[in-house]
Amino acid sequence: MIWDFISYIAASPSSFHAADQGATLLRAAGFSPVVETEQWNAEPGGHYLIRDGALMAWFVPETAGPQSGFRIVGAHTDSPGFKLKFNGNSTAFGFNQANVEVYGGPIIPSWFDRELVLAGQVCLADGTTKLVATPPLLRIPHLAIHLDRSANESFSPDRQRHLMPIFGVDPTVNLMDIVAESAGVGHNQILSHDLITTDAQPGECFGIKSQLVAAGRLDNLSSVFAGITALIQAAQDIVIDGSGGDDVLVLACFDHEEVGSQSATGAGGPLLEDVLLRTATQLGANTDEHKQMLQRSFCVSADAAHSIHPNYSSQHDHENFPILGHGPVLKINANQRYASTAPTQQRWLSTCAAAGITSQVFVGNNSVPCGSTIGPITATRLGIPTVDVGIPLLSMHSARELCHTTDLEQFTSALTTFFVI
Repeated sequence: MIWDFISYIAASPSSFHAADQGATLLRAAGFSPVVETEQWNAEPGGHYLIRDGALMAWFVPETAGPQSGFRIVGAHTDSPGFKLKFNGNSTAFGFNQANVEVYGGPIIPSWFDRELVLAGQVCLADGTTKLVATPPLLRIPHLAIHLDRSANESFSPDRQRHLMPIFGVDPTVNLMDIVAESAGVGHNQILSHDLITTDAQPGECFGIKSQLVAAGRLDNLSSVFAGITALIQAAQDIVIDGSGGDDVLVLACFDHEEVGSQSATGAGGPLLEDVLLRTATQLGANTDEHKQMLQRSFCVSADAAHSIHPNYSSQHDHENFPILGHGPVLKINANQRYASTAPTQQRWLSTCAAAGITSQVFVGNNSVPCGSTIGPITATRLGIPTVDVGIPLLSMHSARELCHTTDLEQFTSALTTFFVI
């Protein structure tokens, strides 16, 4: 499984690629595409749709109807990085540079002195869109220690002046020429773009028994891949032995979580709500029955968690911390930065027990603020009981993060069990 995951990451340098690659996996498993501007498909079987960088998939069992609920796994396809500005080509002192904007909350020093790919979506003059990923192209170079003797004591680059990657010393070359060539189109065909930097180095297994994984975008492709794998496996189990009951299985992989989820493809938008409503309607539910279906539903918000760091253990609560390699993590926050409640915690812990695994717990240090997820947003929009979970990481939001193979395998098993029990 782990090499399939590493291959998925390599093929998913942007949220658009992550959604597209996920659709490829679903299609190979028999899921069929749905077009949002056409009649909705809620016939028995698997279905999916892509909206830009978001991927929605759902499996309808033969017995589904207005008496059903929805079992939802939510995740997000985007990761922090640097997005190319609209006018992204720049030169200074003979260097070719890319004019970029910080996306989300990257650990900025981790992006220096590594080769970067530029990847995402270009929109063409004829109204079509195309995925593109350049070869290793960009690099943000550090200033030599000789010219900044304080570099090891403090490092706070100016986001406008110091984060512009270089890609050559040829003033005749325009960055969009390279993008266009990579996309297989002419420069003048590209009217707009959504392109982000990503680490060019592929994922690697290392350490004792090669159980540690270093790769970019583990937050949150670890959850996206686990969710896709679990949905496919659960659908196959239902077809083969009829397990899973009447509930419709749903995978919701949103974009723009790293910048607040407030977009047409983010968890703050109507995408998941539309999928659930249109599915319920096609299953024969009226307005009141649709609301009943929501109240029979449950959502697992799947997003990476913070493993305790052996060199910075004081940043964690000393009783409520996870460790790499010890299983998936239940995430709890009294201020609803995570959506977990006592009843939803119980359901997650029971699901893990049914899968034969043990869940760890993360509750933050009171002096250290934690992040948030799509969980509270989904719970607020839909009123569906929600639990926040994920696999533990080190170096979260670095250009290259760290996880453990056991955690990904166990997390996938837990999500599969959630779908079918």
